[in-house]
Amino acid sequence: MEKVDWHKNHIDENTLITDSYKTTQNVRRYFKSQFGEQFKFDRDFMLWMKSATGLTMGDAVQEWAKRDQVN
Repeated sequence: MEKVDWHKNHIDENTLITDSYKTTQNVRRYFKSQFGEQFKFDRDFMLWMKSATGLTMGDAVQEWAKRDQVN
């Protein structure tokens, strides 16, 4: 699996979540572009992201949307 520089690389819905995943400002910007400025990580979603190796950022967007509907 190709390494992703989570600080600098362009992130889109096809970006694979790698075992080197980090919650960075770049990742925050991506989610804010999808959900608006009110987006904030929570502990459970951060843990989900760490366990989502092999999925895509598009999958992560769907997961966040699903969780956000419940709240």
